[in-house]
Amino acid sequence: MTDANLAPPLPAPHLAHWPRRLPRTLSVPATTLWFNLQVSAARFPDKAAYRFFGRDLTYVELHAQAEAGAGWLQAAGLAPGGRVLLFMQNSPQWAVAFYAILRAGGVVVPVNPMNKADEFGHYITDPQARFAITSSDLAATVRAADERLPAAQRLQGLLVTRLADAMPDTLLPEEAPAAAILAWLCDDTALPTGATAWADALAAGHQPTALTAGPDDLAVLPYTSGTTGLPKGCMHTHRTLMANAVGGQWSHAGPETVSLAVVPMFHITGLVYSVLANVYAGATAVLLPRWDRELAARLIARHRVSHWTCIPTMIVDLLASPNLAQFDLSSLRNLSGGGAAMPQAVAERLRDRFGLTFAEGYGLTETAAPSHANPPERAKLQCLGMPIFGVDSRIVDPETLQELPDGETGEIVTAGPMLFQAYWGHPEATKAAFIEIGGKRFFRTGDLGRRDDEGYFFLTDRLKRMINASGFKVWPSEVELLLYQCPAVQEACIIAAKDAYRGETVKAVVVLRPEARGRTADEDIIAWAREHMAAYKVPRQVQFVDALPKSGSGKVMWRLLQDLEV
Repeated sequence: MTDANLAPPLPAPHLAHWPRRLPRTLSVPATTLWFNLQVSAARFPDKAAYRFFGRDLTYVELHAQAEAGAGWLQAAGLAPGGRVLLFMQNSPQWAVAFYAILRAGGVVVPVNPMNKADEFGHYITDPQARFAITSSDLAATVRAADERLPAAQRLQGLLVTRLADAMPDTLLPEEAPAAAILAWLCDDTALPTGATAWADALAAGHQPTALTAGPDDLAVLPYTSGTTGLPKGCMHTHRTLMANAVGGQWSHAGPETVSLAVVPMFHITGLVYSVLANVYAGATAVLLPRWDRELAARLIARHRVSHWTCIPTMIVDLLASPNLAQFDLSSLRNLSGGGAAMPQAVAERLRDRFGLTFAEGYGLTETAAPSHANPPERAKLQCLGMPIFGVDSRIVDPETLQELPDGETGEIVTAGPMLFQAYWGHPEATKAAFIEIGGKRFFRTGDLGRRDDEGYFFLTDRLKRMINASGFKVWPSEVELLLYQCPAVQEACIIAAKDAYRGETVKAVVVLRPEARGRTADEDIIAWAREHMAAYKVPRQVQFVDALPKSGSGKVMWRLLQDLEV
């Protein structure tokens, strides 16, 4: 950790515009995330925790199923602190599995369900996971990745659920998804050899032992990529996640809240708003496993959804519907999100058509989602917002680490109760990620921004080499490592290309192997990538070159290629 030896901090002008209805700091409970479910199950036993295509999972049912899942995990050999992979799309089973793992004393490792077998193996070996919970459509991916590993590193247990088991026997037309999504939900692929059916595990009747985990024990290990190497796990305790779980009052959330949960639960934003904050508040979440604009609009109207956290591309798609005039969004009173800037023209159309203001926020996996947010009553467009409860955020010179005055661009550094503890197994990366300012530990976000004279923060650029495609973070080094496995590729460099819909998209600059030259088209590279990496990482554009530009030390000069693209 580096001490910046800064002068006294500059004033925090955002406090003059802090919502008068809110405290400036929160009294964060010194309890576990599991305790939040216990409390809500006692307070609201028959209230819907989740609604899934018209079928409710009540709080008492969520609690009971999580207890049963925890008992099975312990009986199968999960030790306190053991890591369990959670690999499926949004569903009631995702939430049950999450709380079951915590109740068993384990650590949840949420994994993007878009990952292929080539990518998934890292999530088994890096956290040394011995159990995985997945859905029938993804079980083959888990097994394929697991079988490639040495015996000592392989999974000890695999639980498999069928998503349709959480759906009602009969779907009402207004709850029904598109035909392709329904077919996927009803996937009935046979269990892999040695796997246990989710329903059998819950019915086994195992009772978990008393929970011994405390607020400072590791609870969740979400993975985030960096400028080099493979994804790294961010160590979050019950306490660091609790800070944002109780922060829902920023957006007027409470037990009466009904939210639309379509942001993926594996993602830190979906986790906080659709698994943690809603359970803490005793709210109801209407689940969507995949984005479907027509269904989303119907569900908002049918269930009188009041809160929706989303990414801007969802709003863009919603407003592009030919059925827009028929949508009833009158129940919405809070619309927020992040991941990418909301285009001003779209925000204005949303406000003019529906009277809704999109309140953008900002956060990272390392900050357990939001560290900044726009007050709903005083939001600024294309703005990260102001530091939220207990957060101290500064703009510093990325070289000297000296604090910069308002209006000047520098690196955003952040301190707050939601900061992660460390990168799992990467002490040097952890050390480089933090600086000390006035005795306080600040995280270096790697994002360049500025603060205006009212204390609102704006993103201007990134120090980190990252592509933001419709809110999905694509780390070029990870895609490059995968592309090097392609038989036709000799060298590859990944850069961002402009895209009218996604904002940015992935472009591969490729040097082909001699035997592939003249015989390989860009479609061949893209097709290979679709089979070996998550869809959002797949290059949408491919450029063939004879050689990549390199520095004197032999490093690929990606910045030069990026500048040429812009």
